[in-house]
Amino acid sequence: MIRVKICCISTKEEAKLAIKYGASALGLVSQMPSGPGVIPEELISEIAEVIPPGISSFLLTSKQDAGSIIQQQRRTGVNTIQLCDRLETGSYDQLRKAMPGISLVQVIHVNGRESVDEAVSVSPYVNAILLDSGNQTLPIKELGGTGRVHDWNLSAEIRSAVNIPVFLAGGLTHENVLEAVRKVHPFGVDICSGVRTNDKLDISKLGRFFEQANKY
Repeated sequence: MIRVKICCISTKEEAKLAIKYGASALGLVSQMPSGPGVIPEELISEIAEVIPPGISSFLLTSKQDAGSIIQQQRRTGVNTIQLCDRLETGSYDQLRKAMPGISLVQVIHVNGRESVDEAVSVSPYVNAILLDSGNQTLPIKELGGTGRVHDWNLSAEIRSAVNIPVFLAGGLTHENVLEAVRKVHPFGVDICSGVRTNDKLDISKLGRFFEQANKY
């Protein structure tokens, strides 16, 4: 069965609701240059504390230096780091040594064929890759939460080219998730706005999304 990560969790109640419907991972968004779901690190820590064993707690970070990422994980207590931008200072090896047992997930924003090369080059150093529809070249970076679908053909090519789990994100809803997973065959899918109404988790949308995702 496809894994489902519900992102932009903003309260303990949302965390419990997402898990109730079948989420195997929850996304907690720290400071970003743009996009939805940002909450203070103190709240991220509080939510992470109530996430039960067996459910992954993803910290979405826009930080690009290893030292700051390490400190952020220690403040929040999550078990997975989602690197929403490229690591520019420090190394993946530095992150691993400082955070034993913490999974590293690198986001690749699929904008063209260069995304395939980028995914292949980083795959030996991380636990998983997450394919999203942001744009790091804009004056105000888009690092996720755009609600846009990218080229699933490129996503499928990346999935075939790497030997680690791949999550698919970007504009997924109950209407297109089954088509997406049949096209890409990802390890998991990641959704934020597609299960929300007025920025709040929508029980009806959650139910329809899991119903479709579970058909895979």
